[in-house]
Amino acid sequence: MNAQSYKLALVHEWLSIVAGSEKVVGELLALYPNADLFTLVDFFDDDARKLLHGKRAQTSFIQNLPFAKTSFRSYLPLMPLAIEQFDVSKYDVVISSHHAVAKGVLTHQNQLHICYCHSPMRYAWDFYHEYLREAKLDKGLRGAIAKLMLHYLRMWDVASANRVDAFVANSHYIARRIKRVYNREATVIYPPVDVEKFDFKPNKDNYYLAVARFVPYKKVDVIVEAFSRMPDKKLVLIGEGDKSVLKHATRNIEVIGFQPFESLKTYLASAKAFVYAAEEDFGITIVEAQASGTPVIAFGKGGATETVLNGKTGVLFPEQTAERLIDAVKTFEQTDFDHAAIRNHAERFDRTIFAEKIKMFIDEHYRAFLQEPIAR
Repeated sequence: MNAQSYKLALVHEWLSIVAGSEKVVGELLALYPNADLFTLVDFFDDDARKLLHGKRAQTSFIQNLPFAKTSFRSYLPLMPLAIEQFDVSKYDVVISSHHAVAKGVLTHQNQLHICYCHSPMRYAWDFYHEYLREAKLDKGLRGAIAKLMLHYLRMWDVASANRVDAFVANSHYIARRIKRVYNREATVIYPPVDVEKFDFKPNKDNYYLAVARFVPYKKVDVIVEAFSRMPDKKLVLIGEGDKSVLKHATRNIEVIGFQPFESLKTYLASAKAFVYAAEEDFGITIVEAQASGTPVIAFGKGGATETVLNGKTGVLFPEQTAERLIDAVKTFEQTDFDHAAIRNHAERFDRTIFAEKIKMFIDEHYRAFLQEPIAR
């Protein structure tokens, strides 16, 4: 069965920046170039659109609401309604790329709906209390409204899981979360990493590298605090966002803001180690660092436990604190790493493997779906 034997729709939440889930969308569009793309909003610039091979999405009414370009996330209460307005009834297969509401798209019994799940809605489930605290919504009238909204989002999230015929998870970590939240089994297919695009450099420069958006769950403040207490070690920090995370930065910490891909891959290849303190669902940048032959120092929960071999391709630390990260840096500096072996390990996550596995999964499920004894 080839990609032209069924009509396919791809539903994604939003297109604003290029992150891990958008890279999955790009690979799916490369695999299914005739697929139609649906997203709540599409604010990609021309450079980012290259990832989508020039394709533009059909968008929802949220695209045209006031301040949507900069504040579309504030319309979260409207997103379940918006995703349900997409008419995908003419397609044989619907793939939802889900981390918020995409899987809630409405399908009928003659369609196969496969959800590639990056995570169940984090701020409504696992990070609920942390999200409320960080947004200062844990008290008062605004907090009460936010809690009520998230309560109804959780109910809708669970109910809409029944619209999915088959779940694919981006890691075993997320497969367990899918089972706990939706009570559904999921097949694990790791996200694609374009390993060949990254330069392998066995001789490293004398700096550590961190790449992250300056948002609370990325724990950039933990990295900054740790390196402020190690003034003899240089840290290069790539990222943008809330600059309050930099309040403890010292002169050994160089903050260089957003970097285009060519610059980013040069930094990844030259760094002595890549530092990451967030609890990630998968963490594509962690694998991209290893594709450059660069060891990783990462928080030892979530997807990093599946992509970093502790003591072989990096060092995992047990708590998101400056103290434990400092300990991990000391352990790293006492360990010899085989940079070629690190690169070889990253090849397990190459985009060609993703393409082969996801296409096989979709084809097999569509064949089985056609054989089900229902009227078509």
